[in-house]
Amino acid sequence: MFKQYSFIAGQSVNVVYPICCGIDVHKTFVVACIASTNKRVTTYKRHRFSTYTKGLKELSQWLCEHDCKDVCIESTGKYWIPVFNVLEDSCKITLAHPKYVKAIRGKKTDKKDAQWIADLFKHDLVAGSFMPPLAIRQLRDLMRYRFKLTNFRSSEKNRLQNCLTVSNIQLGNVVSDTFGKSSMNIIEKILENPLDTSFDIEPLIHGSMKDKLPELEFAIEGFIAPEQAAKLKVIKQHYEDLESRKADLERIILSLAKPYSEEINLILTVHLKTSFPPLLWFRKSV
Repeated sequence: MFKQYSFIAGQSVNVVYPICCGIDVHKTFVVACIASTNKRVTTYKRHRFSTYTKGLKELSQWLCEHDCKDVCIESTGKYWIPVFNVLEDSCKITLAHPKYVKAIRGKKTDKKDAQWIADLFKHDLVAGSFMPPLAIRQLRDLMRYRFKLTNFRSSEKNRLQNCLTVSNIQLGNVVSDTFGKSSMNIIEKILENPLDTSFDIEPLIHGSMKDKLPELEFAIEGFIAPEQAAKLKVIKQHYEDLESRKADLERIILSLAKPYSEEINLILTVHLKTSFPPLLWFRKSV
């Protein structure tokens, strides 16, 4: 460790990284500042690079030329990810939340921001964010997308139920699951001719629901306006598409998760006190 001292906020602090770089990230460019400390004197080299891949490769080369392996990047939106991906193999990167490297108020510029990040980082005053390996990052990203698709499905289910409610189709009062096979068979039959709800329900439902036939007949005696019928068809199609896309995504996730089967099985031995959807899904799928 390089045991020289500097002053920040009136206190002497140890210089942990004698050669390091602070990178201020923007959408179309990054500003990098290399701080080199020798005998209590810090010199700075600054450069601006494009965020095109060519520019980021030039940034990587520039850091190598100055023998700078320790880099601190401000995590701005999603813009830091391409920078991280290019530098990951050649540098030791600390990813900093913006609130931990926010410069003091005043005449802020991109160059000053990059230098401020470098100054904080050289004294090891930046709390780095947890960054798992690339393969795990990809799995986490896919799992987040799966969660989004699950939410989209739930939204469409609510919309479909609302259409039934305003049309006074009260299947939800009779069946336990409006999206069960029997209920969806009835809805499909209704959508064939929304003006006619006098069809025979018995062939459409599961045998265990035969005792509910009279109630079901009362439940479907509503009136579906043409606009609501058209909306129902769109919602139903979208819901089914989301189901298919989610199934496709889950196959990709399970394929990528195979190398971690031992870890997953170990996690699945944990007793769940509360519902945790991703873990419950893995319990059913693995």
